[in-house]
Amino acid sequence: MSLFIKHSLLTIAITIASACALLAQSPNMQVRPPKKTVAPSRETLSDTALLELTQKQTFKYFWDYAHSVSGLARERSNKTFHYGDEVVTIGGSGFGVMAIIVATERKWINRDTAAKFLLKEIHFLSNADRYHGIFPHWMNGETGKTIPFSKKDDGADIVETSYLFQGLLCARQYFNQDNELEKDLRNGINKLWINAQWNWHSRGGKDVLYWHWSPNYGWDMNFEIHGWNECLITYILSASSPDYAIDAKVYHDCWAQGNHFKNGKEFYGVQLPLGFDYGGPLFFSQYSFLGLDPHGLKDRYADYWEQNTHHTLINYLYCVSNPKHFKGYGENCWGLTASDNYEGYNAHSPTNDLGVISPTAALSAFPYTPEYSMKALKHFYYDLGNKIWKEYGFTDAFSEEKTWYATEYLAIDQGPIVVMIENYRTGLLWKLFMSCPEIQNGLKKLGFESPWLK
Repeated sequence: MSLFIKHSLLTIAITIASACALLAQSPNMQVRPPKKTVAPSRETLSDTALLELTQKQTFKYFWDYAHSVSGLARERSNKTFHYGDEVVTIGGSGFGVMAIIVATERKWINRDTAAKFLLKEIHFLSNADRYHGIFPHWMNGETGKTIPFSKKDDGADIVETSYLFQGLLCARQYFNQDNELEKDLRNGINKLWINAQWNWHSRGGKDVLYWHWSPNYGWDMNFEIHGWNECLITYILSASSPDYAIDAKVYHDCWAQGNHFKNGKEFYGVQLPLGFDYGGPLFFSQYSFLGLDPHGLKDRYADYWEQNTHHTLINYLYCVSNPKHFKGYGENCWGLTASDNYEGYNAHSPTNDLGVISPTAALSAFPYTPEYSMKALKHFYYDLGNKIWKEYGFTDAFSEEKTWYATEYLAIDQGPIVVMIENYRTGLLWKLFMSCPEIQNGLKKLGFESPWLK
């Protein structure tokens, strides 16, 4: 399920677990010596070859398994509840656009073929349901009609839309050649971008940004987007809009005023500037930063390279320490984030640990912890092998404690693997997104510093 069964799950799972599950745990507990890696069970590849293979195999989810009509990313590889096979995800499709850019740059697919594929998506999106230019969380990949995420979540989802535009703006910057095909693609992206009314979600000019609006229920969900979590990119895009930008006051008075925004405590000797105790699920440090380059990115609240690196290190050290003694955890097997599990779906984190490792967590952390992420990749590929390595790369999650190995894939977990490994290798998506003049203006408006800002 996109994001993590969304907002209520995050608040309940993390806040309650944070208050209870780890109060008895000392943040400075001793880390146990890691277990040795099992000998590889298949031919050993170079690190570079293994990274390339992982990216290429995972990319196939967004290419071979794309919806045949729209080209958008299917929510998951198995049935999405009772909705059947037509459910596509707006946020996951944005991640997929970025994966297609990687595939084009690495010449796994032809440039014209990629541009035509993306143009098909743009044509579909241009005729699909939008609400003041903002897309829903899910839609039918054949008709473009909204599929409700929940009863009242049947309209605009500004967070999912921000993930889509993070990808589309990268595509606009990448496909920059002077030919009709790429001009049409850029023009189509710009039309969607210019018409997205981000400030509509400030509900009439309030110093607040709301996650949802429904044509049937209006603002009934009443979910204000406070930090710290995966939604930083939503504020940056909302501030960067050419015609419908929010005021900087919304960022400072809403996002930065969340109950779990500032932290400053140490966990395993690592200071965490922002967020929930122990950092929360790892997608917090990944989704917004697929395009947004955290190197040297600072504002009055945090250094975001430090924030993301420290968050990842705490997650890693927790798994190495393994206070709940789950089978399999260690320096080669770590990474807690939102994913499927043996019970359904949950936002896994150190304060909500069910013994489930999600490969996307460690692999999408490559820019922050390359040594530890490479150890995890080798363990997943060589030691666990065919238990989790299949048609579209690594399946969504596993629990050696429960002898459970997922067979399905989720778009929002596959996409960051391709993108963040590429950012680790070349910085490609960071370069594209940060080159957007609107994004540079938005960052300046919100008071950010970055090497990209002149």
